[in-house]
This record gives sequence, C-alpha cells and structure tokens, in this order.
Amino acid sequence: MEARMDIYELAPGSMQALMGLQDFVDSTGLDKTLSELIKIRASQINGCAFCLNMHTKDARKMGETEQRIYGLNAWHEAPYYTDKERAALALTEAVTLVSTSHVPDDVYNNALKVFTPEEVAHITLAIVMINAWNRVAVTSRTQPVG
Repeated sequence: MEARMDIYELAPGSMQALMGLQDFVDSTGLDKTLSELIKIRASQINGCAFCLNMHTKDARKMGETEQRIYGLNAWHEAPYYTDKERAALALTEAVTLVSTSHVPDDVYNNALKVFTPEEVAHITLAIVMINAWNRVAVTSRTQPVG
C-alpha cells in the first residue's frame, strides 16, 4: 500500500492545531500506561497500522508487557487489566464506535465509579485525539516506520 497524501503539507496549519490539543491532553496528568492502552485499543478498532506500530513501541518502552498489549483485543476476558483500565477501555470502544454505540450510560457511569469527572473528561479527550490521528493516518495511508 502506498501513501496517498501528506495532509500536513497540503493543510499547513493542521499539524500545529492537532498538536495543540495533544499537548493539552498530555499535560492533564493522565497515566501514561493507560494513555498508551487507549491509543492501542482505538487504533486496533480503526485499523490504523501507523498508530499501532508507534504506540505498541511506545508502550513497550514504558515497560508494558507483550501479554497486555496482545490481549487488548480480548480485554473483556483477560484477567490482567485493572478496574480503571477496563473502564477506560470500555469508554474507548464506545467513543471510537460512537455512531453505533452513542456512548451508553452504563459505560459512562462505570467510568465515573473509578475516575473523577475531570479524569473522565481527560480520558474522553485522549480518546478523541487518537481517533483524530487514526482518521488522518488511515485516510492518508500513512505508512508505519520500521
């Protein structure tokens, strides 16, 4: 598969705008391991090879295990995710699949049982950001590196 376009070259202010929101998300204090799990799970759903390549490498560098990375597709059945991670992954799936899920109340309320409202807002923005990056990369057919 070949890359289609360099959207940042064709829409010059776009990378700066996306990075501005990403910088905000990164500054919220969201746990870095949780953040990578969110990025990997959304990228799996969206089929974004570029982002999967990047974020699985980042997760490994942070000490994430192969077992937990490979198990993300089956996190519902896997015993090695915390209650917080499960709530965040459920929210990730619901937000990523918003056109069919409409983010059910039970998913949202379950997140509120283990996170503060502010943390749920930060997690939601993290999910929105990786979905934005996925959509740019998939549409552009951005190729994974190495």
